[in-house]
Amino acid sequence: MWKRRKHSRQPLASRLELCDLCGTTFPDDQAVRGHAPDSSSVHPSHDWFDGLRLITACNDDHFEILQQMYRSRPFVEEELWVAKITRVLTTGPPVLTLVQLACRTGLHEAQIRSAIAWHNERRHPTT
Repeated sequence: MWKRRKHSRQPLASRLELCDLCGTTFPDDQAVRGHAPDSSSVHPSHDWFDGLRLITACNDDHFEILQQMYRSRPFVEEELWVAKITRVLTTGPPVLTLVQLACRTGLHEAQIRSAIAWHNERRHPTT
């Protein structure tokens, strides 16, 4: 029989995080985390987090600054609806009808049309 040697195992390096404000890296267990309102943010799989952005900071002061930055940004419903539509169109089976899109996003037809108009208005600025 072969015997395995017990090698001295070194502890795995702790995972590093990145501060969303200053870009400093620091150990994961020192992170200050929380959510801030952001109409451009949708969660990939849990729609109850839509409109909330997870922010990570290296200390309480940076966390407060980040929260203030997001709070001062306007929360635009149409932007959130566009993000929801984008998530549905880029994941899962193809959507063929407006009814299917409404079912998968949880939006009404009027909200979908409003979101598309809002998106198109910003995509093609008038000159």
